[in-house]
This record gives sequence, C-alpha cells and structure tokens, in this order.
Amino acid sequence: MPFLRRFAFVLLLVLPSFAFAAGALGPAGLRARHASLAPQLAENAFGGPLVLQYEEAGRRSQGDVYAVLEHPFAAVSTALTDPGQWCEILILHLNTKYCRRSGDTLDVRVGKKEEQKVDAATQLRFAWQPPAARPDYFVAQMVAPDGPYDTRDYLLLAEAVPLDDHRTLLHMGYALSYGGASSLAMRMYLATIAHDKVGFSKVNGAYVGGQRGVVERNTMRYYLAIDAYLRSLAVPPAQQLERRLQAWFDATEKYPRQLHEVERDDYLRMKRKEVARQLAAR
Repeated sequence: MPFLRRFAFVLLLVLPSFAFAAGALGPAGLRARHASLAPQLAENAFGGPLVLQYEEAGRRSQGDVYAVLEHPFAAVSTALTDPGQWCEILILHLNTKYCRRSGDTLDVRVGKKEEQKVDAATQLRFAWQPPAARPDYFVAQMVAPDGPYDTRDYLLLAEAVPLDDHRTLLHMGYALSYGGASSLAMRMYLATIAHDKVGFSKVNGAYVGGQRGVVERNTMRYYLAIDAYLRSLAVPPAQQLERRLQAWFDATEKYPRQLHEVERDDYLRMKRKEVARQLAAR
C-alpha cells in the first residue's frame, strides 16, 4: 500500500488533466471550436463557461479544457507565455510541492497533500518551448520525455484567442503515455485508495469515477489555479499571494464532492511554507 499511495500522489498531478490529441488548434481552429462549443459553454455542470473533454487511446491519455476567462487577452498571454509565472500557478495545486525555473527548464516536484520535504517528492523536468505570441493568439507548451513509474512523453499546452476586450478563450491540453507497470498501479489505486472519488460528469445519473474522475478533478483544479492567479494580478504585489491562495481554495470548495481534500487553514499554512521555500531557492 505505501507504493500505491506514493504512486497516487504523483498521478494526481501527472495523469491526464489537460490532454489533447492534435496539439494546438491555431487561431482559426480555436475560434471554430468556440462556436461549436457554444451550447455547452452556456449550459453545463460547472455553472460557468467551461467544457471538459476526455479521450484515451491505447496507453496514451488525453483530455482538453476549453474555458472563457473573464480576463483580457493581453493579461492571459503575458502570464501563460512566461515559464516563471507557471510556477506561481502550479504551486496552488495541493500536490505541487515545489517549482523552479532554470533557464528553459521547469523543475516541478509533486507529492502529498500535506507538508513534505522537496527531496521526498517526485521530480518532473519540463523543457519549456519558445512560445508563439501575437496580438490575437498565443501558444505555449512544455514537454517532458520521461516521468515516474513508467510514464513518459508529457505535453502541457496552452493557447488562447481574445473574444472581446475583457474575455479570453483558453484551450489547455495535457497528455502522457504510460506503460504496463503504471497502468496496473493506477487500476489498483482506483480500486482501493480512490474508490470513492468522483469526477463531474454523470453517466446514468451517477458521477463518473475511475481514471476519468482523476482527469476531471485535476482539470478543474488547474483551471481554478489559472483563474485565481490572473485575478490576483489586480491587487498590489504584496497582496497577490494571499489573494490567489484564498481564491483557489474558495473556488474548489464550490465543488466539495469532487475537490475537497483538506481544511482551509491546513491548505493555507502548507502553501505559504511551500511558496516561501520556492522563493528562497531562486
């Protein structure tokens, strides 16, 4: 069981939360996707303009999130094309223990939903690819050829187009491949530790569980992290960290069945320490 728990800590972050099949859609493709998703963006289970999609083929998992953000395109582009700011976003997730940019690499450590030493967490090294940015579109991505527990070929992508002066359509994708060992461990994890965890979609009136549930929970967590980060930019720099921590936790508590894991004070105390550790390492 210790192996399963450690494996679970890693997979909560690295198993598909933002995967995509064909990569970036480009500006025309993204606008076409916005038009085709209009009914789902207007009415869904999240109470806001957000659509989750999921697909799995063989041993490669995929999923997409499309969201209308109430933030100007310029602000979104500036934040998501800067690898250093991705560390400020990723650290909001419960399982992210540390993130540091070194040149074109992001050293990310993932682990428990409680305080943990950096050396005890699992490392993922993402190579940051030069982003493409223009006034009406941007795309940025990170890749990691190797991961823990027989996982590989990670890809994290974000692209966006402006909808008007105040709204942005964001597409985020995350994909990875996994081998037999990680597939078996995930099935064991889902049958034991995570047997009662659910996602947001319903099938035959019941919330989905299993791997799809993992995908949906983490997609929401990262979407809420991006939104909390962008919202925090409206206050003075000295207040931004506390604003985004509070905003992220409040947002996750809107979905307690899916996203509640720790109490507010425990989350805030842990994340303040982790951010301080992250800043001290710069």
